[in-house]
Amino acid sequence: MELIQGGVCASKGFLAGAVHCGVRKSQSKLDLAVIYSKKPCAAAAVYTTNQVKADCLKLTKEHLSNGKAQAIICNSGNANACAPFGKENALKEAVACAKLTQLDTEDVIVASTGVIGQTLPIEAIEQGAMQIELKENNSLEAAQAIMTTDTKTKSCAVSFELDGIRVHLGGICKGSGMIHPNMGTMLAFITSDVDIESSLLEKALQEITKKTFNRISVDGDTSTNDMCVVLANGMAKNKLIQTEGEAYDTLKKALHTVMENLAIQIASDGEGASRLLSVTVYDAQSEKQAEKLAKSVASSTLFKAAMFGSDANWGRVLCAMGYSQAAFDPEIVDVTFASKFGKIQVCQSGKALDFDEEQAKKILQTDSVQVLIDLHQGDEVVTCWGCDLTYDYVKINGDYRT
Repeated sequence: MELIQGGVCASKGFLAGAVHCGVRKSQSKLDLAVIYSKKPCAAAAVYTTNQVKADCLKLTKEHLSNGKAQAIICNSGNANACAPFGKENALKEAVACAKLTQLDTEDVIVASTGVIGQTLPIEAIEQGAMQIELKENNSLEAAQAIMTTDTKTKSCAVSFELDGIRVHLGGICKGSGMIHPNMGTMLAFITSDVDIESSLLEKALQEITKKTFNRISVDGDTSTNDMCVVLANGMAKNKLIQTEGEAYDTLKKALHTVMENLAIQIASDGEGASRLLSVTVYDAQSEKQAEKLAKSVASSTLFKAAMFGSDANWGRVLCAMGYSQAAFDPEIVDVTFASKFGKIQVCQSGKALDFDEEQAKKILQTDSVQVLIDLHQGDEVVTCWGCDLTYDYVKINGDYRT
């Protein structure tokens, strides 16, 4: 498997385009994107588990009931959630994309991201969609257009072989705040030229989401609009994947690589964040136990604040583990902090060690910190990702609508 450039346009037959149509106030920001396949695609998606769901998400569920799609339209700046005329405007957005791509409306996936509760300026989207020029190698524009408070675009793609044929898989995503996915505000669009049955594509997506996007947290909030969509158009002309086996496993590995890469990019670009936190629980009794513990630490507001201050306050690690509702033995837990500046053990058998505070501070003063937690109870290992909590997070969300 090889990491390549290209994002959603890395696979054969996929084009993308974007425009500033006026949903966002700033004319310098793209706010409407379309991703299009030259051929019909097997399609699968996972959605937010928030009981409050945006109308675009509900419409997409309807359109994907047959496991097929051929285009995605996504606007930023307005979530079209809990908004007047939400259902009608979501459909009109799909119609606008169908008109641009000359597809049936039912073959269009609709996504929105931005402020909740405001009426979607659908006329601007209808006019803007017709101005979009769909091009190959244009994934960057699409990635820019779906951003909200993100500070950078997020993209990943790979190439690999199936049955001796070179195939591709790539994606883009957005997410910076309101991130605590349970399928965080996050959208991910992934494309592939692999030929696969939609039922198997959905199975793979469901399994991998649990180990990637569902293992990140920025602020503990699960959005109304979270969505991850995969389209596969079969243009690589590999043998159709109809059953689980070697080809299916190879595809899953590629999908996992791309989704994990995108998930980590979201966590590292958390609103106001200054560093990525990778929390690994190892020697656990089960994957479920390790995941609960790691995610609890990565989500802890107190621990995230300590990391912002480069404070080796390991007690907040054990505290977060203790309220995770995962059973473990605190009397045998070891905790170590690590980064490119070295490694330091701060807790052994649930008790304090006499460690060098200045060395620990130096280790934590970097843009990527590892928290290593040894349970001494088994052989399972799970990593979850988060970020520190800074003053800027409050500033961003205090001024979000203005």
